[in-house]
Amino acid sequence: MTPADLTITPRDRRFGRDRRAERHWLNGDPIATAFFNALSITFPRGEAFFIESVRAFRDGVPAQLAGEIAAFIRQEVVHSREHLAFNRQVTDHGYDVSLLDADVTMVLDLARQRPPIMSLAATMALEHLTAILAHELLRDPRYLDGADPEIAALWRWHAIEEIEHKGVAHDTWVHATRNWPRVRRWWIKSVMMLIVTKHFLHHRARGMMELLRQDGVTGVAAWGGLLRYALVRPGILRRVARPWFGYFLPGFHPWAVDDRDLIARADTPYAAARQDAPLPSAA
Repeated sequence: MTPADLTITPRDRRFGRDRRAERHWLNGDPIATAFFNALSITFPRGEAFFIESVRAFRDGVPAQLAGEIAAFIRQEVVHSREHLAFNRQVTDHGYDVSLLDADVTMVLDLARQRPPIMSLAATMALEHLTAILAHELLRDPRYLDGADPEIAALWRWHAIEEIEHKGVAHDTWVHATRNWPRVRRWWIKSVMMLIVTKHFLHHRARGMMELLRQDGVTGVAAWGGLLRYALVRPGILRRVARPWFGYFLPGFHPWAVDDRDLIARADTPYAAARQDAPLPSAA
């Protein structure tokens, strides 16, 4: 279960407004930069979808979960704002992100054609993906070695809050499907994770390849570099494979791994931005 003493704290920070980072802001590496840039392009639309999906089922939830949903929404709104600002830097460097944005729009439009409970199942799966990536990003600081300091701070801040609210969509799903047979609940969430993972890997790879093409990196150099980065060194996708598989275990809960120690280690630079005011239960 989600820890009873969990605190989800929105941190209202602004990153990189008064400076311009280098085009290849992560250690001068176009492949590493494309990996994070392509992820960032998805966030504003994706996080609006997450908010919409969870908000649709917040009525009647227990008081603790209502407060967590309110905090989740506040965090996601600020994430969208900051990644919109970051994405403007990406386009200011001359990248055309229209293909990436169209892919996100297409997938979310398809999702919205399904019943709202399916959107919640998709959100739950995507929140698990982002949480395990966030865990890995904070666990090993070397992923952002050589990064522009403000952009590295943006990604660490985002990772902290993704870990904090990693159980919200799951707990909302459990409440919304509380009258379902356990087998049906497990089957739908498992199939949805497979669908979400397929789309995530396909479209993020397509987006990264498009950004690399605009850098003049194509063919074997692009695919080989991307696969090496994701699976070998630093190998972030290889390292999240085990927690990804954990999603399919009966009785899975995101907080089966309590990684708040990673938040405590990384949170100090954002202390002044913490918003610890009481949260409305369902606003």
